[in-house]
Amino acid sequence: MKRLIVLAAAALMMFSAAAPAYAGTAILRGLDKLTGHAKDFSAPVGTPVRFGSIQVVVRSCQKKPPEEIPEVSIYLEIRDLKARGADGKPLLFSGWMFASSPARNALEHAVYDVWAIDCRS
Repeated sequence: MKRLIVLAAAALMMFSAAAPAYAGTAILRGLDKLTGHAKDFSAPVGTPVRFGSIQVVVRSCQKKPPEEIPEVSIYLEIRDLKARGADGKPLLFSGWMFASSPARNALEHAVYDVWAIDCRS
């Protein structure tokens, strides 16, 4: 009986792990490398936002619950508005950015840097 209770408690702990909270707005930090000016800006999920000559579209914004190790994950698509390719505005970046380790998956652009900061409702 004691084994059954221990197994049930372990199963409950495994399946009760909190899911990440999905937010409607991402807080990002952009850096213009030419001027050295950094600015925090909000980007609602699904809405294109302009920072200098790049366009940022947030597709998903997730934040871990407080009882877990803190992490903010934002899925972004970033396009260069000045450059023109055969298919329109070329995609500079498409993927997840993580607030805890901005260098893990970074935007590579000559003029701009973008970092994930937070997710808010």
